[in-house]
Amino acid sequence: MPGGMARDSRIPGDPHDVLAMVFARPQEALRAARAMLAGGSGPYESSIARQALGILHREFGDLDAAIGELRQAVRLARRAGSPDREADVLATLGIALLQRGRTRQGLSALDEAAATSGGTTRARVLFRRAGARWILGRHRDALDDLRLAVPALTRARDIVWAARALTLRGHVHLALGSVRLADADFGTAQGMFATTDQEHDSVVAVQNRGVVAFRSGDLPAALELLDEADRRFRELGTPMFDLAADRCAVLLAAGLARDALEQADRALLHLARLHGQPTMRAELLLIAARAALLAGDPGTARRRADEARRLFGGQRRAWWAEHARLILVQAALAEDGASARLLAAARRLAARLAELGSPEVWQAHLLAGRTALELGNRRAADHHLGVAAEARHRGPAASRAAGWLAEALRAQAAGRPRRLLHACRAGLALIEEHRLTFGSAELRARATAQGAELAELAQRHWARSGGARELLAWTERWRATALTALSVPAVRPPEDPELFARLAALRETDHLLDRARSDGAASAATLERDRERLESQVRELALRVRGPYGREEGAPGAGRILAALGDDPRPGARLVELVVVDGVLFALLCGGGRVRRFEVGPVAAAVAEIEFARSRLRRLAYRREPDRGECGELGRRLDASVLGPVAARLGDGPLVIVPPGILHGAPWPLLSSLRHRVFSVAPSAAAWLRARRAVPPEDGAVVLVRGPGMAGADSEVRAIAALYGEATVLAGGSATARNVLSAVDGCRLAHLAAHGTFRADSPLFSSLLVDDGPLTAHDFEGLGRAPHRLVLSSCDSGQMAAVGADEVLGLATALLRLGTAGIVASVVPVNDEAAVPVMVGLHDGLRRGLTLAEALAAARGDDVSFVAIGAG
Repeated sequence: MPGGMARDSRIPGDPHDVLAMVFARPQEALRAARAMLAGGSGPYESSIARQALGILHREFGDLDAAIGELRQAVRLARRAGSPDREADVLATLGIALLQRGRTRQGLSALDEAAATSGGTTRARVLFRRAGARWILGRHRDALDDLRLAVPALTRARDIVWAARALTLRGHVHLALGSVRLADADFGTAQGMFATTDQEHDSVVAVQNRGVVAFRSGDLPAALELLDEADRRFRELGTPMFDLAADRCAVLLAAGLARDALEQADRALLHLARLHGQPTMRAELLLIAARAALLAGDPGTARRRADEARRLFGGQRRAWWAEHARLILVQAALAEDGASARLLAAARRLAARLAELGSPEVWQAHLLAGRTALELGNRRAADHHLGVAAEARHRGPAASRAAGWLAEALRAQAAGRPRRLLHACRAGLALIEEHRLTFGSAELRARATAQGAELAELAQRHWARSGGARELLAWTERWRATALTALSVPAVRPPEDPELFARLAALRETDHLLDRARSDGAASAATLERDRERLESQVRELALRVRGPYGREEGAPGAGRILAALGDDPRPGARLVELVVVDGVLFALLCGGGRVRRFEVGPVAAAVAEIEFARSRLRRLAYRREPDRGECGELGRRLDASVLGPVAARLGDGPLVIVPPGILHGAPWPLLSSLRHRVFSVAPSAAAWLRARRAVPPEDGAVVLVRGPGMAGADSEVRAIAALYGEATVLAGGSATARNVLSAVDGCRLAHLAAHGTFRADSPLFSSLLVDDGPLTAHDFEGLGRAPHRLVLSSCDSGQMAAVGADEVLGLATALLRLGTAGIVASVVPVNDEAAVPVMVGLHDGLRRGLTLAEALAAARGDDVSFVAIGAG
């Protein structure tokens, strides 16, 4: 070195290597750039160092600092007399200005860089200008730049930049709706990055594979890849807000709108703290608006979409602004109803989105068609719904199903019932096929909303035309879709040590939290946060589980249901399927070779009576002797509002009740017509038929479990054990999660006397308390084989929450899904002492060969807490 000075080891041999390190090793690049400036480098090298600092500031969210560094880098490049150096920095500055919302200045810098550069530098500049045009939604212009940049960079063997250009071209193809071309570009780029040390770009390739999986409809794969990308970006210390936007889009497609809204809001807060890119803020606001709309919050959707629209407008991003307007008009229709002004806005949107080449133009046409229908404008409705219906022939399953919905609405308006039913059938088949890619019960449940309207259209047709058998068939057809979790064999999570470790940690945390709360310890708040974090991790791992990729058992028609009832050796068997159509509750009474339809009344009245009865039963549970007069009056009111005229036509034989999700919380044993009869409840007729076919295991093992803190449980378990002689008993410290799961796996009969907790906010975290903490539905999903019969003698163990359109989730449905034939559980709080004779009497009946429903009816007495679910 001149003057005998030693070279700083932090400065690379070639100054350009600092730029190469920015994404591969950002912290090392930061130290090297600062060392170059501190070492008195010349203007050329200092320009490189300032550019590297500018890129680092840009990537970490401080755009003002980035622009300041890059302006200095431009001045230094001019002093160095290097047009290519100046052009390269101008292109970087142009992107930063664009992200800051200074669109005109940014494009001007990029245009100047393209005009003054040549060779490989110009190809790199064109790539970055294409990126700017992509951000602005000018996709055709972006492709024009990439047609020049990609071959030039490839010929120059500039692997990293050629791969980046291919990645960008893939994103442009996605924006134009071509998943196949995008996948090809992303795949080629990933292979090229694998030959370099560009770790950041390699992780971006993983993220892009997740985006392609999402756009191809493989949501579990998308979630897994995006989670992997997130983990690796965190290791690099690089915040990637576009990754948050991608994940939110996947959650929306999975029906997890609330989750998507929460994640978008968190990303917006983080971005604001970093003073980050206004362009990314606008995109996250758009995602948040879409999530709020799908979550049923049109007011929030309008506020977020309006802010996004104003930001996009200021950034001169017309493509994006029109998509924000689409949500504004959708929210206005949901909140205010149809109007001529709204129809005109939807028409303008459809024309504008078509002009911009948006693959979502069908949404604007569907919106215009719906609005025109509400206004009675049949001609306009037919035109717009006809255009929207074209979506049924191409694209992902969600948009094709929406196309079939448009076709069904069009057929209904035209009075074409055969075409209507064909469209409903085809749309539901698409949704079923799509949902079978999900292994997660929650994902399957959440994805039902899109099919609800298709089912309602068909049900409405048959409710109005009086076809009882057809209404039954279509109701079961819908429940076969909405309750896929109960009509296909369960997909158990793979042997995943990470999932098992998280579940064990969650159990330990819950155990410590209960102790800290009872002791008043200050650590309770920290443990609460730990539990929330672990639940989030368990849920994320569960969402990745893949589906069986098969076909579920077909929905049973009236013939199969009536045949099964006729095959019952007990005379007079009946099944009552409760159906809601346009807010009206109908009862379909099946038996004696026919199906009869009865109108019960407003479903809102039934829901109100159920809630009132449940609130009263919560109080009565703490009395030693319940008020029989009050219980009788509650039962009569429930009979009238839930069963109506059917209550007097049930006969004396065994009964199966199949309610919709909204009525599953009913305290069924309280109903006057059900108090002293044999009956069971099933989520669908298909689930009941499947449970009837379940074959008990040959070994005949009986497992009895007593959890901690159960008053009367000792005497209950001892008395039941005495009935069976050789039962396995887990109690007094031996009833740990590991021991319980091992014992009940595949047993003939399991009885769990343990406190239950129902989680309406997250039903699959509903749990039973064993000696080392809560045993959740997620834990039971890891069983190799479910117990054939199960008795849960604890509060609310049979509770289920309506999720999605008509799905129900909880401990009971998790076990039915795994193959349990029948369950006895409570749907209201239980008086522990009063429950003991009921449980002992139940097992005495089972030992004598009765079914669960028969044994429970014989043992029930005045108890109204327990219900038989399923069959067996």
